[in-house]
Amino acid sequence: MDCKDLSSMIKENGIVGAGGAGFPTYMKIDERAQIILLNCAECEPLLKLHRQLLEKYAQEILETFQLVADTVGAEQAIVGIKGEYKDTVAALNRCIHRFPKVSLQLLDSVYPMGDEVVLIYEATGRVVRPGGLPIEEGIAVFNVETMYNIYRALKKNKPVTDKLVTIVGEVESPVTIRVPLGTALQTCVEFAGGATTADPVFLVGGPMMGNIKGADSPVTKTTNAVLVLPKEHSLIQKKNQNPAIGLKRAASACCQCQACTDLCPRHALGHPIEPHKFMRAAANRDFRDANPFVNTFFCSSCGLCELYSCPQGLAPRSLMAEYKTGLRKAGLKPPADVLPAPVRESREYRKAPEERLEARLGLSAYDREAPIEDEVKKVNVVVIPLSQHIGAPAEPVVSVGDAVERGQIIAAAAKGLSVPIHASVSGKVTKVGGGEITLTVS
Repeated sequence: MDCKDLSSMIKENGIVGAGGAGFPTYMKIDERAQIILLNCAECEPLLKLHRQLLEKYAQEILETFQLVADTVGAEQAIVGIKGEYKDTVAALNRCIHRFPKVSLQLLDSVYPMGDEVVLIYEATGRVVRPGGLPIEEGIAVFNVETMYNIYRALKKNKPVTDKLVTIVGEVESPVTIRVPLGTALQTCVEFAGGATTADPVFLVGGPMMGNIKGADSPVTKTTNAVLVLPKEHSLIQKKNQNPAIGLKRAASACCQCQACTDLCPRHALGHPIEPHKFMRAAANRDFRDANPFVNTFFCSSCGLCELYSCPQGLAPRSLMAEYKTGLRKAGLKPPADVLPAPVRESREYRKAPEERLEARLGLSAYDREAPIEDEVKKVNVVVIPLSQHIGAPAEPVVSVGDAVERGQIIAAAAKGLSVPIHASVSGKVTKVGGGEITLTVS
């Protein structure tokens, strides 16, 4: 298999990054990759999915990882995994000798270790430039579930029709389940025994970078976890904060202690992101120096500054996100010629321990086992979004009333960066429009 064949197969099966923004994976099959990385750092607190999947399918995932390395001509294939995942590390060590290019890089249990820029530095010592792509440093990073999806496409001819999701928090029985794409979040929570709090709030993606979603919101190719919390939880209150109020609080309370900048993971790697300078300039509407605003493009939105670092409980991440969105709407793009400063010596002493972060967030009580159940759950209705990835949304190729089989293409890849969408259940098309396709099981 050459790069073109592998890339085409990945695209045809609708495989995208399963752990973050949903970057189409076929674009990462690149002969410039000298090193490929498998990300098992489980970036967000409370997430259980990747370590469990890698432990259960260590042989299959490493075999596929080696194949990808051979196909692109990479010299190394490194599995980045936290050392505390002892059962998964043991499972890998039992079969890793069969794959000569594959090695393990044990990582500290700090946040945000799963951020690909941080992971690349920890595993290889290379620094991706601000706003740059890993391939510029000869590196391609793959998510554990993404690699498993490549295995299923190669060996079992299965496109992406379902998703593993960890359900934790205020639920009866925390669990990691496999559900058809388009399954409602409320249905997922019911598979975990239901919510144990009145008026539950669903935080999708993790406590740090996740977003609050409605109970009828569908599972997509990038849905890793659903954290169920009471609406009065401090984390929910923080997520719901009005940015305008946040800016006024910054003007009155920010003491310029620099803790947000000192503990910023990207700043520690030499990226020109300095949240304290942004807060000073934004709160005082001081636009004489544009750099604090332009440099918001380089923020990874990890949330450490506002959910861990700031002693005043301010919201640098949220405010920078607002400004970044505004800059993009105004037609501005990130500067392309910014080079990183040297990695800061203090970096090793300014990492955020994950256990301490959980305690600071008020989530320690929710750190419970969430065993994996790998059989696809049965649901009666799915609402499948046409945009589940970075790039152009898929284009419908079915109409209301059509009968479809699970795995059938119901939306073709658009021109440019895009992938197709496959039916996640067998049934009838009951709605097409509004950027989604609804399927009802017959």
